[in-house]
Amino acid sequence: MSDNKEEQKQTDKKIDREFIFQLVVVGVLVILLLYNLPVNAGKGVTGNVVKGIGTVSALDILPSGTPEVYGSELGVSFDDVSASNPGLADATMEKLTEYEDMQLTPEQMSRYVKISSSIACEYCCGAKTLVFSNGERACGCAHSYAMRGLAKYLLTKHPDMSDEQILNELGKWKVLFFPGVHEQKAQALKSQGVDYNNYINLASNKYRGAEKGQTSDSGAMVGGC
Repeated sequence: MSDNKEEQKQTDKKIDREFIFQLVVVGVLVILLLYNLPVNAGKGVTGNVVKGIGTVSALDILPSGTPEVYGSELGVSFDDVSASNPGLADATMEKLTEYEDMQLTPEQMSRYVKISSSIACEYCCGAKTLVFSNGERACGCAHSYAMRGLAKYLLTKHPDMSDEQILNELGKWKVLFFPGVHEQKAQALKSQGVDYNNYINLASNKYRGAEKGQTSDSGAMVGGC
């Protein structure tokens, strides 16, 4: 009988040790999980990607089809800007550029400066904005001319569009101009819980530099600089 009791005690001790070991393992896993949680989007976005999160494909972010408000008016389509047909891409950018010299009223100019100061062609020329505070060009690359032209066209022909709506449209074209780097940026934003399908988040200065630290190929830009 005493032998049975001794064996039972040994068994109980073994079970207790195993239980304690399991608790320690669980505790370590919880600590590791908390340590690797993404930074809250409201506190800033970094380029660190949480391992295990699904990757974002360029197909997930590239706009397609004819722009609803102005596409047929200008004869442009998002599908016409791709690395597979650089000639057509340049021709489409030239259509948008045609309106870059449009004259604006003081009210329109104020909106133009606000919108164009919120986005840039940094992947081509490193500029911080499309225009300076006085409305003058801050960048001389073709991508900037196209975005400024579209901004002026929408401000004059579709003044009912809000500043955010116009900026969102500029963002769509910018993503088409630089698809590879925006694929990286979308992945970084996704890892931080930021809506990367919103083109203001993805392409404006709001989360500028979020893609830094990514290791994937940035891809070639589309259209001449």
